[in-house]
Amino acid sequence: MEKFTRLCAIAVPPWRENVDTDALVRVERLFGAVPRNELGPYCFESWRYLPDRSENPDFILNQPPYREAQILLAGANFGCGSSREGAVWALAGQGIRCVIAPSFGDIFRNNCFQNGLLPVEMDFARIEAIARQVEADPAANRITVDLTQNAVIAPDGSRTAFRIPELRREALLEGLDEIELTLKREAQIAAFQARDAVRRPWIYQQ
Repeated sequence: MEKFTRLCAIAVPPWRENVDTDALVRVERLFGAVPRNELGPYCFESWRYLPDRSENPDFILNQPPYREAQILLAGANFGCGSSREGAVWALAGQGIRCVIAPSFGDIFRNNCFQNGLLPVEMDFARIEAIARQVEADPAANRITVDLTQNAVIAPDGSRTAFRIPELRREALLEGLDEIELTLKREAQIAAFQARDAVRRPWIYQQ
């Protein structure tokens, strides 16, 4: 995975609540129909395009400077619905590296961590306050998400702390998937097995 340490980027202002994974990517785009690394154009497809497949000019991600956004400010229960991992792949293909919301669908949140996308939980009143700063000048008023300090830094310099599980944080900071994170502890695993083999030799009989 790509490491996530500190991101300073354009942010998209708050979205509606209960944005489900079907809105993020339609199911017919998955199951081999579109390669994983080509799902970006299908992110928010139903909102992004008009019936003739031309871009909907009213959709915010079709508008400058939000086309270049890497941070999404969202409403509660973002990523609810089905457990499709492709929803995270589509967001990443769109260029989104961090979603800030009051809450997330549980499986979606886990899929984010496993694919290098950072989900940050934050009170919606604080999200709205940051969004007002962003909207004053979206290109200039960027948000910084600093995973090394577990803080979101608003355009005015104010900081909001956040928490994520330490193993998830370690994996993102170092760009490790779950297998790589396990292999990093190979020495500890071997030491445990050696001690355990003394206590319970019958477990290790061939």
